[in-house]
Amino acid sequence: MTDGQAGRVAEVLRLVDRQPSSGPHASPFIDRLHRLCAAALVAIPASGAGVSLANPSGTGHEAGTVAAWAGVNSRELENLQFSLAEGPCVEASTSFRPSLEPDLGGAGLRRWPAYAPAAFLLGARAVFALPLQVGAARVGVMDLYRDRPGSLSADALTDAFVFADVALALLLQSRDPDAESSFEAGMDELVAPRLVVYQAQGMVTVDLGVGLSEALLRMRAHAYAVGRSLEDVAQDIVDGSLVLERDRR
Repeated sequence: MTDGQAGRVAEVLRLVDRQPSSGPHASPFIDRLHRLCAAALVAIPASGAGVSLANPSGTGHEAGTVAAWAGVNSRELENLQFSLAEGPCVEASTSFRPSLEPDLGGAGLRRWPAYAPAAFLLGARAVFALPLQVGAARVGVMDLYRDRPGSLSADALTDAFVFADVALALLLQSRDPDAESSFEAGMDELVAPRLVVYQAQGMVTVDLGVGLSEALLRMRAHAYAVGRSLEDVAQDIVDGSLVLERDRR
Protein backbone atom coordinates (compact mmCIF):
# COMPACT_ATOMS: atom_id res chain seq x y z
CA MET A 1 0.00 0.00 0.00
CA THR A 2 1.40 3.41 -0.97
CA ASP A 3 1.56 6.34 1.44
CA GLY A 4 -1.30 7.94 -0.47
CA GLN A 5 -3.48 4.85 -0.18
CA ALA A 6 -2.67 4.46 3.51
CA GLY A 7 -3.56 8.09 4.08
CA ARG A 8 -6.92 7.66 2.34
CA VAL A 9 -7.70 4.55 4.40
CA ALA A 10 -6.92 6.53 7.55
CA GLU A 11 -9.27 9.30 6.39
CA VAL A 12 -12.04 6.77 5.76
CA LEU A 13 -11.60 5.26 9.22
CA ARG A 14 -11.81 8.71 10.80
CA LEU A 15 -14.98 9.41 8.82
CA VAL A 16 -16.43 6.09 9.99
CA ASP A 17 -15.69 6.97 13.60
CA ARG A 18 -17.53 10.28 13.21
CA GLN A 19 -20.77 8.59 12.14
CA PRO A 20 -23.43 8.06 14.82
CA SER A 21 -24.22 4.57 16.00
CA SER A 22 -26.95 2.87 13.98
CA GLY A 23 -28.55 1.46 17.13
CA PRO A 24 -28.07 -1.40 19.58
CA HIS A 25 -26.28 -4.43 18.17
CA ALA A 26 -24.99 -7.67 19.61
CA SER A 27 -21.53 -6.88 18.30
CA PRO A 28 -19.49 -3.67 17.93
CA PHE A 29 -18.21 -4.80 14.53
CA ILE A 30 -21.77 -4.90 13.15
CA ASP A 31 -22.30 -1.31 14.28
CA ARG A 32 -18.99 -0.35 12.68
CA LEU A 33 -20.07 -1.86 9.36
CA HIS A 34 -23.29 0.17 9.50
CA ARG A 35 -21.27 3.31 10.19
CA LEU A 36 -18.95 2.43 7.31
CA CYS A 37 -21.97 2.37 4.97
CA ALA A 38 -23.14 5.74 6.34
CA ALA A 39 -19.65 7.19 5.85
CA ALA A 40 -19.62 6.00 2.24
CA LEU A 41 -22.68 8.14 1.55
CA VAL A 42 -20.79 11.18 2.86
CA ALA A 43 -17.72 10.60 0.69
CA ILE A 44 -19.24 9.16 -2.48
CA PRO A 45 -22.14 10.52 -4.61
CA ALA A 46 -24.45 7.61 -3.75
CA SER A 47 -27.88 7.40 -2.14
CA GLY A 48 -27.41 4.00 -0.53
CA ALA A 49 -24.79 1.49 0.50
CA GLY A 50 -24.80 -2.07 1.78
CA VAL A 51 -22.44 -4.87 2.79
CA SER A 52 -23.48 -8.49 2.36
CA LEU A 53 -21.62 -11.64 3.30
CA ALA A 54 -21.10 -14.33 0.69
CA ASN A 55 -23.07 -17.53 1.19
CA PRO A 56 -20.92 -20.55 2.13
CA SER A 57 -21.34 -22.35 -1.20
CA GLY A 58 -20.38 -19.29 -3.24
CA THR A 59 -22.86 -20.30 -5.92
CA GLY A 60 -25.25 -17.39 -5.54
CA HIS A 61 -28.19 -19.81 -5.47
CA GLU A 62 -28.63 -19.86 -1.69
CA ALA A 63 -29.73 -17.10 0.61
CA GLY A 64 -26.85 -14.81 1.52
CA THR A 65 -26.62 -12.55 4.57
CA VAL A 66 -27.09 -8.78 4.61
CA ALA A 67 -24.64 -7.43 7.18
CA ALA A 68 -25.10 -3.64 7.11
CA TRP A 69 -26.69 -0.83 5.14
CA ALA A 70 -27.35 2.92 5.01
CA GLY A 71 -29.66 5.03 2.88
CA VAL A 72 -33.25 4.83 1.71
CA ASN A 73 -34.38 1.27 0.87
CA SER A 74 -30.80 -0.04 0.98
CA ARG A 75 -31.68 -3.00 3.18
CA GLU A 76 -34.55 -3.90 0.85
CA LEU A 77 -32.28 -3.58 -2.19
CA GLU A 78 -29.71 -5.89 -0.59
CA ASN A 79 -32.31 -8.48 0.41
CA LEU A 80 -33.93 -8.31 -3.01
CA GLN A 81 -30.88 -9.85 -4.66
CA PHE A 82 -31.00 -12.88 -2.40
CA SER A 83 -34.75 -13.24 -2.82
CA LEU A 84 -34.34 -13.32 -6.61
CA ALA A 85 -30.89 -15.00 -6.77
CA GLU A 86 -29.99 -12.28 -9.26
CA GLY A 87 -28.34 -8.89 -9.25
CA PRO A 88 -24.99 -7.12 -9.00
CA CYS A 89 -24.11 -8.50 -5.57
CA VAL A 90 -24.64 -12.09 -6.73
CA GLU A 91 -22.73 -11.38 -9.95
CA ALA A 92 -19.77 -9.75 -8.19
CA SER A 93 -19.55 -12.57 -5.66
CA THR A 94 -19.56 -15.37 -8.22
CA SER A 95 -17.35 -13.65 -10.81
CA PHE A 96 -14.74 -12.19 -8.39
CA ARG A 97 -15.05 -8.95 -10.37
CA PRO A 98 -16.79 -5.61 -9.79
CA SER A 99 -20.30 -5.45 -11.23
CA LEU A 100 -20.97 -1.87 -12.33
CA GLU A 101 -24.28 -0.81 -13.85
CA PRO A 102 -24.89 2.91 -14.37
CA ASP A 103 -28.35 2.45 -15.93
CA LEU A 104 -30.67 -0.04 -14.26
CA GLY A 105 -33.56 1.14 -16.42
CA GLY A 106 -31.62 0.44 -19.64
CA ALA A 107 -28.79 -2.08 -19.85
CA GLY A 108 -29.62 -3.24 -16.33
CA LEU A 109 -32.92 -4.69 -17.53
CA ARG A 110 -31.06 -6.93 -19.94
CA ARG A 111 -28.52 -8.03 -17.34
CA TRP A 112 -31.02 -8.73 -14.56
CA PRO A 113 -34.56 -8.99 -15.93
CA ALA A 114 -36.07 -9.77 -12.52
CA TYR A 115 -33.86 -7.70 -10.21
CA ALA A 116 -33.57 -4.47 -12.24
CA PRO A 117 -37.29 -3.57 -12.44
CA ALA A 118 -37.81 -4.46 -8.78
CA ALA A 119 -34.81 -2.34 -7.75
CA PHE A 120 -36.09 0.47 -9.98
CA LEU A 121 -39.35 0.48 -8.01
CA LEU A 122 -37.30 0.90 -4.82
CA GLY A 123 -35.66 4.02 -6.24
CA ALA A 124 -32.35 2.63 -7.53
CA ARG A 125 -31.20 3.90 -10.91
CA ALA A 126 -27.58 2.75 -10.83
CA VAL A 127 -25.68 0.19 -8.75
CA PHE A 128 -22.02 -0.63 -8.24
CA ALA A 129 -21.02 -3.90 -6.53
CA LEU A 130 -17.44 -4.49 -5.35
CA PRO A 131 -16.37 -7.98 -4.24
CA LEU A 132 -14.70 -8.41 -0.85
CA GLN A 133 -12.22 -11.23 -1.29
CA VAL A 134 -8.86 -12.55 -0.21
CA GLY A 135 -7.26 -14.58 -2.97
CA ALA A 136 -9.81 -17.18 -3.99
CA ALA A 137 -11.83 -16.78 -0.79
CA ARG A 138 -15.13 -14.92 -1.07
CA VAL A 139 -15.97 -12.85 1.99
CA GLY A 140 -18.77 -10.64 0.73
CA VAL A 141 -19.72 -7.68 -1.44
CA MET A 142 -20.10 -3.94 -0.91
CA ASP A 143 -22.86 -2.32 -2.95
CA LEU A 144 -23.40 1.35 -3.73
CA TYR A 145 -26.72 2.63 -5.08
CA ARG A 146 -27.61 5.87 -6.81
CA ASP A 147 -31.07 7.38 -7.21
CA ARG A 148 -30.16 8.70 -10.65
CA PRO A 149 -28.47 6.98 -13.60
CA GLY A 150 -24.85 7.62 -14.40
CA SER A 151 -21.39 6.24 -13.81
CA LEU A 152 -19.24 7.09 -10.84
CA SER A 153 -16.34 9.40 -11.64
CA ALA A 154 -12.84 7.94 -11.56
CA ASP A 155 -12.21 9.59 -8.18
CA ALA A 156 -15.51 8.37 -6.74
CA LEU A 157 -14.87 4.83 -7.94
CA THR A 158 -11.39 4.94 -6.41
CA ASP A 159 -12.95 6.01 -3.11
CA ALA A 160 -15.49 3.18 -3.44
CA PHE A 161 -12.66 0.66 -3.68
CA VAL A 162 -11.06 2.17 -0.57
CA PHE A 163 -14.32 1.73 1.34
CA ALA A 164 -14.54 -1.84 0.09
CA ASP A 165 -10.99 -2.48 1.30
CA VAL A 166 -11.87 -1.09 4.72
CA ALA A 167 -15.02 -3.24 4.85
CA LEU A 168 -12.94 -6.31 4.05
CA ALA A 169 -10.38 -5.36 6.71
CA LEU A 170 -13.13 -4.95 9.33
CA LEU A 171 -14.58 -8.35 8.47
CA LEU A 172 -11.18 -10.02 8.66
CA GLN A 173 -10.26 -8.18 11.85
CA SER A 174 -13.48 -9.39 13.47
CA ARG A 175 -12.20 -12.94 13.03
CA ASP A 176 -9.13 -12.24 15.16
CA PRO A 177 -8.94 -14.63 18.16
CA ASP A 178 -8.86 -11.65 20.53
CA ALA A 179 -12.21 -10.51 19.11
CA GLU A 180 -13.77 -13.98 18.93
CA SER A 181 -16.65 -13.29 21.30
CA SER A 182 -17.55 -10.09 19.45
CA PHE A 183 -17.42 -11.87 16.11
CA GLU A 184 -19.56 -14.77 17.33
CA ALA A 185 -22.17 -12.40 18.75
CA GLY A 186 -22.18 -10.45 15.51
CA MET A 187 -22.56 -13.56 13.39
CA ASP A 188 -25.44 -14.73 15.56
CA GLU A 189 -27.13 -11.39 14.92
CA LEU A 190 -26.56 -11.65 11.17
CA VAL A 191 -27.50 -15.28 10.70
CA ALA A 192 -30.63 -15.34 12.87
CA PRO A 193 -32.96 -13.80 10.24
CA ARG A 194 -31.73 -16.34 7.68
CA LEU A 195 -32.38 -19.36 9.87
CA VAL A 196 -36.10 -19.01 9.24
CA VAL A 197 -35.42 -19.28 5.49
CA TYR A 198 -33.63 -22.60 5.97
CA GLN A 199 -36.38 -23.83 8.31
CA ALA A 200 -39.09 -22.95 5.79
CA GLN A 201 -37.03 -24.51 3.00
CA GLY A 202 -37.04 -27.81 4.89
CA MET A 203 -40.79 -27.60 5.49
CA VAL A 204 -41.51 -26.96 1.80
CA THR A 205 -39.25 -29.89 0.88
CA VAL A 206 -41.38 -32.19 3.02
CA ASP A 207 -44.76 -30.67 2.07
CA LEU A 208 -44.16 -30.74 -1.69
CA GLY A 209 -41.85 -33.72 -1.94
CA VAL A 210 -39.15 -31.73 -3.76
CA GLY A 211 -35.44 -31.18 -3.23
CA LEU A 212 -33.96 -28.31 -1.21
CA SER A 213 -32.99 -26.31 -4.31
CA GLU A 214 -36.48 -26.68 -5.79
CA ALA A 215 -38.02 -25.68 -2.46
CA LEU A 216 -35.98 -22.47 -2.38
CA LEU A 217 -36.93 -21.72 -5.99
CA ARG A 218 -40.62 -22.15 -5.10
CA MET A 219 -40.26 -19.80 -2.17
CA ARG A 220 -38.46 -17.21 -4.27
CA ALA A 221 -41.07 -17.43 -7.02
CA HIS A 222 -43.86 -16.87 -4.52
CA ALA A 223 -42.01 -13.94 -2.90
CA TYR A 224 -41.54 -12.32 -6.30
CA ALA A 225 -45.15 -12.93 -7.31
CA VAL A 226 -46.60 -11.31 -4.19
CA GLY A 227 -44.00 -8.56 -3.87
CA ARG A 228 -42.62 -9.61 -0.50
CA SER A 229 -39.17 -10.49 0.80
CA LEU A 230 -37.96 -14.05 0.96
CA GLU A 231 -37.62 -13.77 4.74
CA ASP A 232 -41.24 -12.63 5.15
CA VAL A 233 -42.52 -15.50 3.01
CA ALA A 234 -40.37 -17.95 4.98
CA GLN A 235 -41.76 -16.65 8.27
CA ASP A 236 -45.32 -17.15 7.00
CA ILE A 237 -44.48 -20.74 6.06
CA VAL A 238 -42.96 -21.43 9.46
CA ASP A 239 -45.93 -19.81 11.20
CA GLY A 240 -48.33 -21.95 9.19
CA SER A 241 -50.13 -19.01 7.61
CA LEU A 242 -48.82 -19.93 4.16
CA VAL A 243 -48.67 -23.32 2.51
CA LEU A 244 -47.24 -23.49 -0.99
CA GLU A 245 -49.35 -25.56 -3.36
CA ARG A 246 -48.19 -28.58 -5.30
CA ASP A 247 -48.04 -28.35 -9.08
CA ARG A 248 -51.35 -29.17 -10.65
CA ARG A 249 -51.19 -32.16 -12.95
